[in-house]
Amino acid sequence: MPDALHVAKTGLNALQQKMSVISNNLANVNTLGFKRDRANFETLLYQNVRDAGAQTSQSTQLPSGFEVGTGVRIVSTDKLYNQGNIVNTENSLDMTVDGAGFFQVLMPNGQISYTRAGNFTKNSTGQIVTPSGYPMEPAITIPPNATSVNISGDGIISVAIPGQTKLQQVGQIETATFPNNAGLKAMGENFLMATSSSGDPVVAAPGTGGNGKLLQGSLESSNVNVVEELVNMIETQRAYEVNSKAISAVDGMMRFLTQNI
Repeated sequence: MPDALHVAKTGLNALQQKMSVISNNLANVNTLGFKRDRANFETLLYQNVRDAGAQTSQSTQLPSGFEVGTGVRIVSTDKLYNQGNIVNTENSLDMTVDGAGFFQVLMPNGQISYTRAGNFTKNSTGQIVTPSGYPMEPAITIPPNATSVNISGDGIISVAIPGQTKLQQVGQIETATFPNNAGLKAMGENFLMATSSSGDPVVAAPGTGGNGKLLQGSLESSNVNVVEELVNMIETQRAYEVNSKAISAVDGMMRFLTQNI
């Protein structure tokens, strides 16, 4: 009986953690460039009472074993990097990576972080930065007298300067891809960090080396499907209720034994 209680308890713990994952997905439904998470479950160790193939007589064997599971746990969460919807904004510094690749951002500690959120702006010196003020890597500065900004699909930034007939090139955006996107570590603020599991970043111009091209004046929305997450939430809630009922059933069985034996 106590084993059954433990198994049901592991189910409650795992399902509660899955509900946290679903809640975070729903909370970030309006977060630019957000990629939804998926919880991965695995069984805990099994108790082998009798092994398959064990001798039942001199000439016969068990066709199947007798194994009792000890529960479940969440072993990992995966970020699903399918493309979110692209929304036009007509803001010249809003950008979307249409395909694979991440924008590079220089953090205050000197490390490079990566993001799919392309809602960039200018700071007081004209440098292109994130809404938190972190500069794009490599650094690009828009001249103060520029009247318009043009960003090509391969990341070349050109500006119109009064008195000049041709656009002046002021920088080149580079995006990064990874051998294993699932190995990236989420840091908050829409940023991801490279890990040994993700592999080293492969930096290239947009539209080359497998990187998606850039779209100016648009943003990538979250890839969370609200209807799908609500279905997952209801399914998780029902599974949680069933595990709770299993605990109540075992408790009733133990109470019966206590009162009648």
